[in-house]
Amino acid sequence: MLHTRTTPASRRRSLCEQLASGRLLRIPGAINPYSAKLVQEAGFDAVYLSGAVLAADLGLPDIGLTTSTEIAARAQQFTRVTDLPALVDADTGFGEPMNAARTVQLMEDAGLAGLHLEDQVDPKRCGHLDGKGVVPREEMGRRLRAAVDARRDPDFLLMARTDARAVEGLAAAIDRAKAYVDAGADAVFPEALADEAEFEAFRKAVDVPLLANMTEFGKSRLLDARTLENLGYNIALYPVTLFRLAMGAVEDGLRTLAAEGTQESLLPRMHTRSRLYEVLGYEDYAAFDSTVADFTLPPGN
Repeated sequence: MLHTRTTPASRRRSLCEQLASGRLLRIPGAINPYSAKLVQEAGFDAVYLSGAVLAADLGLPDIGLTTSTEIAARAQQFTRVTDLPALVDADTGFGEPMNAARTVQLMEDAGLAGLHLEDQVDPKRCGHLDGKGVVPREEMGRRLRAAVDARRDPDFLLMARTDARAVEGLAAAIDRAKAYVDAGADAVFPEALADEAEFEAFRKAVDVPLLANMTEFGKSRLLDARTLENLGYNIALYPVTLFRLAMGAVEDGLRTLAAEGTQESLLPRMHTRSRLYEVLGYEDYAAFDSTVADFTLPPGN
């Protein structure tokens, strides 16, 4: 009730231990704190805050318009309500290496378990759009070095994302990933790989935890969890799935309401009032309130 019962440090350790286990972690992107609670209830391993989802939620395209403080504020709302480790999309670090350093500490303070920084030029764009650009690998190395030096908790995961596959080809993306590990990255997120063969080639070449981005309608083939685990991947990320599902339901509901003049036919598809109260823990709040209301100080000596 009101907050999680775990600490950021314990959640970071948990994520490190899970990554070291060798099994595949399944991580959906939540839309808001309420959906983060549902992600935990459904038994997933961690929760993710997508920069694309936050931008869309603010009515903005994913082209680097959001700020580090906006991301950190939303992230803190997530970490207040879930005991799952939470990962965040930190774009390019929101500026120069010094900005990347500040971003790391903002995200640590928000209670997150880790973040990923990408090698796109700033301002960035969605990783599955054409026309991306990447910075020289030396510049990305400085970005990562600043992040590593700024990190205060060694269990805070620093992941490097490379968008070079679509710009320079697979071999160059692999070479960049190796350089980023040398610069201090704990894990690598190869963006927009095309197919199973490319995922396999990346795994054979890079010896740190790897993330597979299973976003819909993008450049990567959607691989199931068993396939990704057999390929040796450590994280299967579903960054925008819940947002797309929810917005599809909203549009459908609006069309139905406009056409029928009532929401009656939509009721079976809704969270009921009792389910809403269950997720939010109304009974726990009521019990806490009663305890406080009935509390009296013991008589003095």
